[in-house]
Amino acid sequence: MKTMKGPAIFLAQFAGDEAPFNSLPAIAEWAAGHGYKGIQIPTWAGQLFDLGKAAESKDYCDEVTGVCREAGLEITDLSTHLQGQLVAVHPAFDEAFDGFAAPEVRGNPKARQEWAVDQMMKAAKASRNFGFKSHVSFPGALAWPYLYPWPQRPAGLVETAFAELGKRWKPILDAFDEAGCDVGFEIHPGEDVFDGATYEMFLEATGEHPRCKINYDPSHFVLQQLDYVEFIDIYHEKICAFHVKDAEFNPTGRQGVYSGYQPWIKRAGRFRSLGDGQVDFSAIFSKLAEYDYDSWAVLEWECCLKHPEQGAAEGAPFIAGHIIRVTEKAFDDFAAGGTDEAANRRMLGVS
Repeated sequence: MKTMKGPAIFLAQFAGDEAPFNSLPAIAEWAAGHGYKGIQIPTWAGQLFDLGKAAESKDYCDEVTGVCREAGLEITDLSTHLQGQLVAVHPAFDEAFDGFAAPEVRGNPKARQEWAVDQMMKAAKASRNFGFKSHVSFPGALAWPYLYPWPQRPAGLVETAFAELGKRWKPILDAFDEAGCDVGFEIHPGEDVFDGATYEMFLEATGEHPRCKINYDPSHFVLQQLDYVEFIDIYHEKICAFHVKDAEFNPTGRQGVYSGYQPWIKRAGRFRSLGDGQVDFSAIFSKLAEYDYDSWAVLEWECCLKHPEQGAAEGAPFIAGHIIRVTEKAFDDFAAGGTDEAANRRMLGVS
């Protein structure tokens, strides 16, 4: 059996323009000071990381690794959530997602998609230079506006969307395969891959690509009322990354899963700081330990109420307290009587 690594923290929600969040050395010291052992780097945060350099220069990657090591941290992997989202964007969301892209490709969906694919290819090269075995991202969406089957969807609409999604991602997944690195897609509403059924459709569309894996995040399943523990039973072989994120779902006579277009603080389904929501993390950590998950437990902090620095401070001990140091022997070994085939046969009444 294997013990997972952690605690680690995803820096996306913390990177900013003010110290200590505006440079890698400073934010690494900040994370280590809260008790984290690893950091997950958002590749779009230019104040922390240069994806272009990382793709072209192993020396640069070694330098980044050294900065983190000096703070007592490992890098868990890289994230391209924003760039991955732009690999596939339905025209209804063109303007909303333009802000994720480089300024020079905004307003030009074709150029934006080409830029996103190039970013993903750079991420594959960077992951190889670092020696990472996993990467986390979003798959994007073409079919999401047609989620609810009204008006009735034309026959083949969803199949066409997933065929196109698979076509766009297969060359990227091939690049990650050459780099020896899995891509853990965060299964998330707003993406075409938002639950187990849609992940299976996406996996099929990529030709069952061996690098098409899952970044497991139970918070998105709470908001959809999906069994997030059984999900591990079904897909544990595909889970290569783990975002430790809490959420709650409190339906009322006015709101359910869709939450009535309300702001986060007034939604029936809300993201919460670790321990403040409804996710059964004891069950999750136990289940992942059962299936020998040995990668990182990474805090992704989002909360509609709590200050992020309080959430970060509380997150490290919360994760550390849930990581199970797996046993190397059975708890009742003290009572073992050894192995004796003849005795076994006598006990069974077998001659």
